[in-house]
Amino acid sequence: MTKGAKGGGTIRQRPDGRWEARYTLGIDPGTGKQIQKSVYGKTQKEVRQKLTAITAEIDEGTYMDVPRLKTADWLNTWVEEYIGNVKPATRKSYQDHVRLNIIPYVGAVPLSKLTAAMIQQMYNELQTEKWLSPKTIKNVHGVLHRALEQAQKMGYIRNNPLTAVTLPRIEKKQIKPLEDNELCAFLKEIRGDTYELVYFVTVFTGLRQGEVLGLTWDCVNFEKHTLLINKQHGKKKGTCEYCFSSLKNDRPRLIEAADGVMDALKKQQIRQQRWAARLKDGWENSDNLVFTTETGRYLCNQTVYLAFKKVMRRLHLDATRFHDLRHTYAVNSLKSGDDIKTVQENLGHQTAAFTLDVYAHATSSMKHESANRMDQYIHNVTKP
Repeated sequence: MTKGAKGGGTIRQRPDGRWEARYTLGIDPGTGKQIQKSVYGKTQKEVRQKLTAITAEIDEGTYMDVPRLKTADWLNTWVEEYIGNVKPATRKSYQDHVRLNIIPYVGAVPLSKLTAAMIQQMYNELQTEKWLSPKTIKNVHGVLHRALEQAQKMGYIRNNPLTAVTLPRIEKKQIKPLEDNELCAFLKEIRGDTYELVYFVTVFTGLRQGEVLGLTWDCVNFEKHTLLINKQHGKKKGTCEYCFSSLKNDRPRLIEAADGVMDALKKQQIRQQRWAARLKDGWENSDNLVFTTETGRYLCNQTVYLAFKKVMRRLHLDATRFHDLRHTYAVNSLKSGDDIKTVQENLGHQTAAFTLDVYAHATSSMKHESANRMDQYIHNVTKP
C-alpha cells in the first residue's frame, strides 16, 4: 500500500489486480467517522491521476459527490417526477422516447459514466438500424437533454455530455400547395361530397385538421365574421378514445373569416338543424361541434383523411395531403397581399420568422413580382 501519494489519500492494489485510491471527504456529523470514497483503475498511475484530480476539486470546493445511479433509473424517475405540467400527449411522448429509444441503448450505463460517444452511437443506431427520421432523433435528443440538464442541476453529473453530440441533418420537406387550376378542380370535385364543407372551410381558413374538426358553434360569431380557435379534436395518443385537447402551441387565436367561409358555416348549421329535426331524440351533439355525422357524432380524423385521399386520387394528385390545404391557404394569403404577421397569426405559428421560413418559396416569387411592379412604376414616372 502506498500512503501519502501525490494529491493525498491512499493507493493500494486489490486482490483482483485492480488499483484502488481512497480519499476522505470529511467527517460524518452523525457518527464522527471519516467519510471515505474510492476510485479504481487498471494501473497505479491511472488511479493516482484520478486521485490528484479529485483532491484538487476538494481543495477548490468544486468537488461533487456523484451517486452511483444507472441512467435508466434516473430517466424513469425524471419522467415521473420532473417533467412538470405538460400536456398528456407530451408526457406520453417523453415516456415513449425514454422507454423505446433511450433506455435500450444506454440505460445500463451508470449516469455519471454516460459519455458523448455513447450517445452519438445511440443516435447513429437509431437512424441506421431503427430507421428513425432525423426529426424524431432530434425529439429524442430534446427529451434526453432535459433529463440530463436536470441531473446536472441536482449534482448527479458534472457536465451534460450532449454538448459534444452531432445530430443528423433534418431535410426540410417541400410543401405542396394546390395550384390555382388544381384548387378549382378540387372545389368542383367535392361538390355534394359528404365532407365538402369541411374541405371548403379548411382550404380557406388554413385550420389544421384537428382544429376544423374541433370547431364548436360557441366559437363561431356570424355577426363579426370571426372564428375562435381554442382547441382541437382527435384520437388520444395511444388509445382509441376521441377527445378535445389544447392547441399545438397552447395559444388560442381569433380568425376573421371570409364571407364565403361564413356562408359555408351557415349552410352547415342549417344542415344540422334539419338532421336534428328529423332524428329528434336520436340526435346527439352534446359537444356542440360544427362538423358532425348526420346523427350528431364527431367526425373521425382518419375517416375524413381517407375520404380526402380518394378525392385527390380521382384528380391524379395522389401525393397531396390534407395538411396541404393549410399550405394552400397560406400561400394564397401571401399572394393576395396579406402581410406575414397576419398570416402567422391566422395560422397559429409561434413566430413570423417560422412562417417566413416555411413559405420562403412563396415570398421569393412575391419579391420577384414586386420588383417587376417597381420596374413598371419606374418606367411610368421616368418616360418623357
